[in-house]
Parts: sequence; C-alpha cells; structure tokens
Amino acid sequence: MEYFYGKGSDNVILHYVRKGTEHNRTVILLHGWPGYWFDWRYVIPSLSESFNVIAPDFRGFGNSDKPNVTPQEGYTPEHHARDIISLMKNLNIEKAILVAHDIGATVAQTIAKSFPEYVEGLVLLNPPYQGIGTRRFEPSIQKEFWYQHLHNLTLVETIIGNSKEAIKHYITYFYDHWTGSKVKATPEDLEKIVNLFCQEDFFMKSIAYYRARAAAKTVQSINQTQAAPIRQKTEVLWGEEDPVMLAAWSDKLEDYFSDVSLKKLSRIGHFVPFEAPDEVVAAVIKLDKKITR
Repeated sequence: MEYFYGKGSDNVILHYVRKGTEHNRTVILLHGWPGYWFDWRYVIPSLSESFNVIAPDFRGFGNSDKPNVTPQEGYTPEHHARDIISLMKNLNIEKAILVAHDIGATVAQTIAKSFPEYVEGLVLLNPPYQGIGTRRFEPSIQKEFWYQHLHNLTLVETIIGNSKEAIKHYITYFYDHWTGSKVKATPEDLEKIVNLFCQEDFFMKSIAYYRARAAAKTVQSINQTQAAPIRQKTEVLWGEEDPVMLAAWSDKLEDYFSDVSLKKLSRIGHFVPFEAPDEVVAAVIKLDKKITR
C-alpha cells in the first residue's frame, strides 16, 4: 500500500492510499465519520488483487487539507464531490466504481448525479438517501441522531474541542455502539483511529460536514419533490444491526435507483467496511461483472 497526495478542488490537497494495477478498473473508496481512508483497511488488500484501488481522505479528515473556511464555504457534499472529480482528473482516471459508506455514500450519490460520466457503478453501504425522507426525524430515532445535533452546537467545542481524553471517549462510543454483534474494532485499530482524531483540530474539522449539511437542510427540503433516479448500476449492502441507519429504511431504494440490488447483512452494524470486508469485495466483483457484460 502506497501513500500519496493529489489535488482536489479549490487548491485543496488530498491524501490518499493507492494499491493495485493502474491498468485494471479503478475503484474509489469513500469513507464515513468518524473515519478516514483507514475505514477500508480490510477491504483494500483483497480488492487490489483485481482492481486499481484508491482510498482518499476527504478534506477535513485524515491527512488531507483542512481549509479554514465556514462549513458552507468548503465542506458540503458538493465540495467533497468536486474534490474527488478533481483527483480523478489529476490521476487521468476517466471512470471509476465508487464504493461508499456513511457520509461517503452521500458524496458518491452527489457525484453520480452531478458528474455521471465519471461513474461506472456504485456500491453503497447503509446509505443515507432521499427515500429515507422524514423518517430520520421521528422521535423514536432521535436517541441515535443526537450526535448530529451536538455537532451543530457551539457546546461541542467546549465539551470536546481538542481534548484528547474527551475525543477518545467520544469516538470510542461510536465504534462500540454502532457495530453489530459479529465483529468489533480491535484495540489496535481503535487506537490508530482515536490517535488521529486527537491531533490538533482534526476532530473539529471532521464535523464541519455536519454543520454544512445542517445549514442547507430542513425537514421540508428533505421531503421535497423526488429526484430523478440514479441510473448507474448500484449494489447496496445494509447491516441489519445498524442502530442509526436502519435496515428498514432500504424499502424505497428502487424508487431512487434505476438498477439496484440489495443485500442485508445479518449481525452487521454500521461499519460495514471493517465488519464485513469480504461482503464488500464480493459486491464490487459482482458489480464489475454486470458492467462488463
């Protein structure tokens, strides 16, 4: 596995990991929160045997640049999407399969809609998508979405901010609570993740995405006229034990994706990339065969 830096949009420098042969089909892995390219640590080795694999850190995450701008000016899904397209152009990649988790899945859908010519297909893991609608605002689920409200309060800067001890407890909570009953993060992996988020300003920049989304989102806007379906072939994996992105919300996928296949994963929670890496690799291979027919 090799580490590189490339150009995103707005002169932002993106850190990324690359492994595999450039002559093979490219697969770009888009991480979630609280994560960075390391989300894909168990996916990359097997996937790179057949594909040219690239796993970037979004701006504000990992070792990518963290622009000192307001969230609306630099951290929206559209900014992240343009970064990925810019990186692809700089690497002379014309098309790619996007494999995406959590906020990465929102960015992947943004790319598919805004830059469809760059997307060969999608593999989405427990994806936020428009079909969830206002269900995410129901009182019964707010006990899980509290963190997004916290991320939009100045209180988060006071109680977490750059405190290593607070960040450690906060990040560890999600990796414990959001995983299913089959696999938990190893102490060694969790230490790497926590240590990175404990670096100066890493945590606060990582939540800029949530602040940008909140500034542009209301219940009314989420429930607005249905967007045209995404037309690229799409494989969806959904962990049945995810407490924050409920597997039941997969019921509207066919209304928002023209060609979609769903597989629910027993005993798997939110972090599908490390909880079920073999399933992720299998989904990419399945999609690749569909594309090449």
